[in-house]
Amino acid sequence: MKYGETVVETYDQKLKAGEKGAWVSIFAYILLSLIKIGIGYYTGSEALTADGINNTTDIIVSVAVLIGLRISRKPPDHDHRYGHMRAETIASLVASFIMAAAGLQVVIQAARSFWERGGEAPALLAAWVALGSAAVMACVYVYNLRLAKRVDSQSLKAAAYDNRSDALVSLGAAVGIVGARLGFPVLDAVAALAVGVIICKTAWDIFSEATHALTDGFDDERLKVFSQTVTETPGVKRIRDIRARVHGSDVLLDVVVEVSAELSVEESHDISDDIEKRMLDEHRIENVHVHIEPYMEQER
Repeated sequence: MKYGETVVETYDQKLKAGEKGAWVSIFAYILLSLIKIGIGYYTGSEALTADGINNTTDIIVSVAVLIGLRISRKPPDHDHRYGHMRAETIASLVASFIMAAAGLQVVIQAARSFWERGGEAPALLAAWVALGSAAVMACVYVYNLRLAKRVDSQSLKAAAYDNRSDALVSLGAAVGIVGARLGFPVLDAVAALAVGVIICKTAWDIFSEATHALTDGFDDERLKVFSQTVTETPGVKRIRDIRARVHGSDVLLDVVVEVSAELSVEESHDISDDIEKRMLDEHRIENVHVHIEPYMEQER
C-alpha cells in the first residue's frame, strides 16, 4: 500500500510540474500573438500576421495540454479504474482539428495575397518583431524541454517541440520580410504560405500521435528494449508475450514470462518483483503487470 501511495504521489508531482511548462507557453503565446497580429496589420506583413495566427492556435494546444494534465490528476473512480490519464491525449486530438482549420485559413489567405496585394513591402519593424519572437520561443523551448525530461512528460515534450517549430517559423517570417524589403515583395506572401503549411503539418503530427496512442499503438523498437530488460532478469527462462500501451504520459506494460516449474510461489513472486523494479529503475515504468507461467522444455 505504501508503495502504491508513493507512485501516485510521484505521478501527481510530475503532472503539477508539467503544468508550469504549459502556463509558460500560454503566457508567451498570448503576448506574442497580440504583438505579432497587431504589428502585422500595422506594417502590412502577411508573414508576421500568419505567424501571429499560428501562435493563437498554439494557445489552444497549450490550454489543451493544461486541461489534460489537470484531468489526468483525478484519481481512479468506479468507472475509470485506470485513472483519467488519457484525457491529455484526447485534448491534444481536439486541438489538432482546431490547428488544422487555422492552418488552412492562413494558406488560403496567403494564396489570395499573391494576386490581391499591390506588391508593396512591409515595414522593417515587422522583421524585428519576428526575430524577437524567435528568441523568446527559443528560450521557452529550452525551458520546457528540460522540464519535460525531468518529469518524463510526453505531452510537455511535444509542446516543447512545438515551441521549437514556432521559433523557426518566426525566423522564416523574418527572412521573408527582409527579402521583401530588399525588392522581392512576393517573399512576404511566400513566408506566410510556408507558415500555414507548417501549422497544418504540426496539426497532422499531433493528430497522428494522439490517434496512435488512443488505439493502443506502441513503438516496436521501444518494446524490444523492454523485452531485453525482462529477458536479462535472473530466473526468467523465456518471454511468452509482452505488450505495452501509452496511457497519457505513462506506459502500461503487460508481460507473460516462463520460469522454472520447480520454483515455489514465493520464488516466482520474487522474480515478478525483480522485473517490476528493473522496469522502474531502467525505464521509469511504474505500471507493470507480470504473469508467471511454468517453463516446459518440450514446448520449445
